Amino acid sequence: MDWPIDEVARMSGVTARTLRHYDETGLLPPARIGTGGRRYYEERQLLRLQQILVLRALGVGVPEIGRILSEQVDEVDALRGHRQRLLAERDRLEALAGTVSRTIAELEQSRKDGNPMTINRPENLFEGVQASQYEENMRDFPELAEEVGRRADAMGQADADAAHRERTAQMIRLAELMAAGLPADAAPVQAEIDAQYRALAELRVVSAEEFRAIGSSVVGNETWRAAYEAIVPGLAAYQRDAIEAYATTRLN
Repeated sequence: MDWPIDEVARMSGVTARTLRHYDETGLLPPARIGTGGRRYYEERQLLRLQQILVLRALGVGVPEIGRILSEQVDEVDALRGHRQRLLAERDRLEALAGTVSRTIAELEQSRKDGNPMTINRPENLFEGVQASQYEENMRDFPELAEEVGRRADAMGQADADAAHRERTAQMIRLAELMAAGLPADAAPVQAEIDAQYRALAELRVVSAEEFRAIGSSVVGNETWRAAYEAIVPGLAAYQRDAIEAYATTRLN
């Protein structure tokens, strides 16, 4: 039995564009090519896709996934190895939850004290943090997601970790500005949004409408919203409003 690419995309949650990319790079060739170039996958390919997605969820880049899978011989041994990685990821997430809890406590204390909040940023602020899976979070913007995904795949692990730490630091800076009572259109807030926009613009031109849609997804996309709300409640909406103000005043 085999399944066409669109059915595999539906079952797995991976876009057909990504599946084609996996084929073109040799990571996941289909079982056969049908009429009109349509790709079909059998159970063996679905099992390999499962392994790819597990490794991606663990923050492993595509080139490294290819190396790992090429060295595998026995599927059961491979699954045991994935299980060990998942257990390690569980421990990482526990550490991350502790990190977020400390950040929340600092934010809440500053509010109670009525003082402007300043967060010191020691290394443990980012304990447990790894690179986000941008492609999944940006599935509403396939062209931009593809560019971001291609850039992320080309990164080494150290560069990917550094990029994610900087993204997390941006979120913390926005939380500080929000806690200080600055409105979303205040100059310091807009300076942070400008840096975010310029980072996107390095990949390709981003229109005002598209940037607004990305801002809306910070609230509407469960993964993004959870990341912001883990820092401090209300931060997702604050980011959205700041993007709206930036798009209105600078991109229209």
